[in-house]
Amino acid sequence: MKTHHLVTVEQGWPFAGIGAEICAQVNESPAWDYLDAPILRVTGVDVPMPYAHHLEDAALPNAAHVVAMCKKSLNIQ
Repeated sequence: MKTHHLVTVEQGWPFAGIGAEICAQVNESPAWDYLDAPILRVTGVDVPMPYAHHLEDAALPNAAHVVAMCKKSLNIQ
Protein backbone atom coordinates (compact mmCIF):
# COMPACT_ATOMS: atom_id res chain seq x y z
CA MET A 1 0.00 0.00 0.00
CA LYS A 2 2.04 2.85 -1.34
CA THR A 3 -0.34 5.79 -0.88
CA HIS A 4 -2.63 4.35 1.83
CA HIS A 5 -5.65 5.35 -0.29
CA LEU A 6 -7.95 3.23 -2.45
CA VAL A 7 -10.10 4.36 -5.38
CA THR A 8 -11.70 1.70 -7.58
CA VAL A 9 -12.66 2.52 -11.17
CA GLU A 10 -15.01 0.50 -13.36
CA GLN A 11 -17.51 1.08 -16.15
CA GLY A 12 -20.11 -1.18 -14.58
CA TRP A 13 -22.99 -0.25 -12.34
CA PRO A 14 -22.30 0.62 -8.70
CA PHE A 15 -24.46 -2.20 -7.33
CA ALA A 16 -22.79 -5.63 -7.10
CA GLY A 17 -19.86 -4.67 -9.35
CA ILE A 18 -16.25 -5.71 -9.08
CA GLY A 19 -15.43 -2.42 -7.33
CA ALA A 20 -17.98 -3.21 -4.63
CA GLU A 21 -16.40 -6.63 -4.13
CA ILE A 22 -12.90 -5.15 -3.93
CA CYS A 23 -14.13 -2.67 -1.31
CA ALA A 24 -15.74 -5.48 0.69
CA GLN A 25 -12.58 -7.61 0.55
CA VAL A 26 -10.37 -4.73 1.70
CA ASN A 27 -12.82 -3.82 4.48
CA GLU A 28 -12.60 -7.38 5.80
CA SER A 29 -8.81 -7.66 5.53
CA PRO A 30 -5.91 -6.32 7.61
CA ALA A 31 -5.25 -3.79 4.82
CA TRP A 32 -8.17 -1.75 6.19
CA ASP A 33 -6.01 -0.63 9.12
CA TYR A 34 -3.50 0.98 6.76
CA LEU A 35 -5.94 3.19 4.82
CA ASP A 36 -5.79 6.91 5.57
CA ALA A 37 -9.13 7.75 3.92
CA PRO A 38 -12.42 6.04 3.09
CA ILE A 39 -12.49 3.80 0.04
CA LEU A 40 -14.03 5.63 -2.93
CA ARG A 41 -15.53 4.19 -6.10
CA VAL A 42 -15.88 5.58 -9.61
CA THR A 43 -18.58 3.69 -11.51
CA GLY A 44 -21.07 4.11 -14.27
CA VAL A 45 -24.39 5.74 -13.48
CA ASP A 46 -26.99 3.37 -12.01
CA VAL A 47 -29.27 3.39 -15.08
CA PRO A 48 -29.79 0.88 -17.91
CA MET A 49 -26.99 1.30 -20.45
CA PRO A 50 -28.26 3.68 -23.14
CA TYR A 51 -27.85 2.90 -26.82
CA ALA A 52 -27.38 6.48 -28.05
CA HIS A 53 -23.70 7.46 -28.11
CA HIS A 54 -24.14 10.81 -26.34
CA LEU A 55 -26.17 9.20 -23.56
CA GLU A 56 -23.66 6.38 -23.22
CA ASP A 57 -20.89 8.94 -22.75
CA ALA A 58 -22.93 10.55 -19.97
CA ALA A 59 -23.53 7.19 -18.25
CA LEU A 60 -19.90 6.04 -18.17
CA PRO A 61 -17.13 7.45 -15.98
CA ASN A 62 -14.52 9.59 -17.71
CA ALA A 63 -11.05 10.87 -16.85
CA ALA A 64 -12.47 13.94 -15.10
CA HIS A 65 -14.50 11.73 -12.76
CA VAL A 66 -11.43 9.66 -11.91
CA VAL A 67 -9.23 12.70 -11.27
CA ALA A 68 -11.91 14.35 -9.12
CA MET A 69 -12.35 11.23 -6.99
CA CYS A 70 -8.59 10.79 -6.56
CA LYS A 71 -8.28 14.41 -5.45
CA LYS A 72 -11.14 13.87 -3.02
CA SER A 73 -9.42 10.79 -1.60
CA LEU A 74 -6.14 12.66 -1.19
CA ASN A 75 -7.94 15.76 0.15
CA ILE A 76 -6.48 18.13 -2.48
CA GLN A 77 -9.59 19.86 -3.75
